[in-house]
Amino acid sequence: MKKIKYFFNTHTLRFEKVEVPLRVRLLQLFGFIAASIATGIIIVVLIFQYIDSPKEKLLRQQNESYKESYSVMQERVKQLELQMNELENRDNEVYRSIFESSPIPDSARIKEMEAKKEVRLIQNASNTELIQNMIGQLNNLSLRMAYQTKSFVEITGMVKNKEKLLKAIPAIQPVSNKNLNRIGGSFGYRIDPVYKDVRFHQGLDFTAPSGTPIYATADGVVQAAGFSTDGYGNKVVVNHGFGYQTLYGHMFKVKAKIGQLVKRGEVIGYIGSTGKSTGPHCHYEVIKRGTKVDPVYYFYNDLTPAQFDRLLKAAAANKQSLD
Repeated sequence: MKKIKYFFNTHTLRFEKVEVPLRVRLLQLFGFIAASIATGIIIVVLIFQYIDSPKEKLLRQQNESYKESYSVMQERVKQLELQMNELENRDNEVYRSIFESSPIPDSARIKEMEAKKEVRLIQNASNTELIQNMIGQLNNLSLRMAYQTKSFVEITGMVKNKEKLLKAIPAIQPVSNKNLNRIGGSFGYRIDPVYKDVRFHQGLDFTAPSGTPIYATADGVVQAAGFSTDGYGNKVVVNHGFGYQTLYGHMFKVKAKIGQLVKRGEVIGYIGSTGKSTGPHCHYEVIKRGTKVDPVYYFYNDLTPAQFDRLLKAAAANKQSLD
């Protein structure tokens, strides 16, 4: 029931009904509405300031989860960078040094990323900054990995070439010489058995009965095979690649053919005394990049250190040759 208000009129000495003008009523209504709206806004602001909405709670939880995941990924990236550094150090200091190859200069590799942000900066960073930071580090690792992969491909090639090189270097005696008593003439100046003057002997002479097998001392391709008029008689020349050649002279019979691929230890001919020779033997030469070198230093595959020392002394003591 609506309450009716009265007031005492002193002029008429009567109680009269209070009549509120429409304008005043409207003003009161608008004032009440405005106050309600203002109060509501203040309440909403306070609520959103200190109390999260369900959506905000979900977003905040997701954000915290992302930051935790980022920290885990940062640790993983750190471990990968340490492993990459170790690989790069091994590449330069171990793998390439084995093959006497120059290490990759630092300028060829991607530089390290700038120092990681402190934890407090990561916590205050936006998701976009975190993602960009992670993408940058992953790109850095990807580029370094690409360089390292390229380097390992090169090292693999070096390994294959090294295997070929080891097979191409003369490393055994051309004649079976277990007792080390078949050295008949050493490398260097000696008295020529035919001309009786001092001449330079460009190889080693291995004495053995006629028909004794002669072996290729390294893998290669037969470059010459047959009789020659240069004093070697029946000879074989093998090109081993990598600048190495070997020559086998005075054969009784040549077994190898020009262009034939031969392996270390394969029979290429038999001892004889053809050409400028005073008795059955194999004249053996090692040519390195066009220069004839002492073959005695190329027997390391089938001699122990003690045997090599003994053979070295025997070669040095024997100044007489058979050709």
